[in-house]
Amino acid sequence: MTLKIERESEGATTTIRLIGQIQAEHLIALREEIESSAPETVLDLDEITLVDVTVVRFLGDCEARGIRVLNGPPYIREWMVRERNAAGGE
Repeated sequence: MTLKIERESEGATTTIRLIGQIQAEHLIALREEIESSAPETVLDLDEITLVDVTVVRFLGDCEARGIRVLNGPPYIREWMVRERNAAGGE
C-alpha cells in the first residue's frame, strides 16, 4: 500500500489524515496539502504503517512550525524524539 491523503476542514482547522506508508517521495504532495490548509493544521497519523527517516525529520519540522502531529504508532513518536535530540546535540 502506498500513501493516501484525506483532508477535512472545520473552521480554521484542517485535519490531514494520512493512510498507509509515507516515504520521502510523498513529501512534495504532503507539503502542498499543508500549504493549502487552514491556518491551523493537524496531521493525523492514526492509519500510518511505515515511515522512513526523511519523513520522521519532516514530521519533526512540522511540529517545530506549529503543526500538530497526532496519533500513529508509538515508534514514530519515539523516532521523532530521537531525531530531535540528535539534531540538538543531546
